[in-house]
Amino acid sequence: MSPFAKLISITSLALGTTITITSNHWAMAWTGLEINTLAILPMISKSHHPRAIEATTKYFLTQAAASTLLLFSSMINAWFTGQWDITQLTYPPSCLLLTTAIAIKLGLTPFHFWFPEVLQGSSLTTALLLSTLMKLPPTTILLLTSHSLNPTLLTTMSMMSIALGGWMGLNQTQTRKILAFSSISHLGWMTMIIIYNPKLTLLTFYMYTLMTTSIFLTLSTTNTLKLSTLMTSWTKTPTLNTTLMITLLSLAGLPPLTGFLPKWLIIQELTKQEMTTTATIAALLSLLGLFFYLRLAYCSTITLPPNPSNKMKQWTIKKPINTLTPPLTSLSILLLPLSPMILLTT
Repeated sequence: MSPFAKLISITSLALGTTITITSNHWAMAWTGLEINTLAILPMISKSHHPRAIEATTKYFLTQAAASTLLLFSSMINAWFTGQWDITQLTYPPSCLLLTTAIAIKLGLTPFHFWFPEVLQGSSLTTALLLSTLMKLPPTTILLLTSHSLNPTLLTTMSMMSIALGGWMGLNQTQTRKILAFSSISHLGWMTMIIIYNPKLTLLTFYMYTLMTTSIFLTLSTTNTLKLSTLMTSWTKTPTLNTTLMITLLSLAGLPPLTGFLPKWLIIQELTKQEMTTTATIAALLSLLGLFFYLRLAYCSTITLPPNPSNKMKQWTIKKPINTLTPPLTSLSILLLPLSPMILLTT
């Protein structure tokens, strides 16, 4: 991709995200989502590989269907209430259609089918954008309309997402697919609490973005696309792989790392809302995800490949480590232990 085309795509992504998260009118929010979709398509298909073209087609069709449902929902709501304000979503069929549209855009279960395949067909940098930045506008719409949505439906979808994200990630060997199912699982935690404490959903999203960005940047530095490559990547950058292992454990939500903070607060909030059973089931289902995070951590640092490789091991990396990787990794690991100190200073 030429620098000019890349500049246009990145600018359009920023513009579309800004329009959606700052708009108060359904038409403007829909416009921002469409700009985002059109801006990311060239970035997915830039390698011209058949897998990338397939991923681009799947992404376009699912996002077009979701945008159509979102526009249809807002039009029905405006028809019956006379309001185009996003926060005035009061007609029940419109709420149901909107929940479906946002679930498709985010990749929530049972509308998750497109997300792992699209990530698998994209480069690591594009997969990072799809996992983090592209989730922000739909999450913002969900936050603005959370008071009108059905709690039972959202809780059911979130529990299914946590279960499926952990279960389907068990037998994956491609790192991008594993991180895709990790994203589905974390989205389940976000949507579970969105009605009761929207600010906690944003905190969980920010924490997830922080940890996922550091993991993707590390994998991009070592050019790791599957577990067999991850097993030999310690020969290139031992220190970076060690921090990758700890960051993966943080993403799994193990204390006292950063990733434990949002899960801890969500379980605490669910208990306050007298949803102890839901919190217990969610915590137990997160053990499924913990298994494949531990497997990734084990492959990255603790184990060696059982068979000799057919190709020469790369003893050096071909590109320098991104300057953002060390601070993001440090925050992904140390934010929870440092939080009492931060609270004392403020």
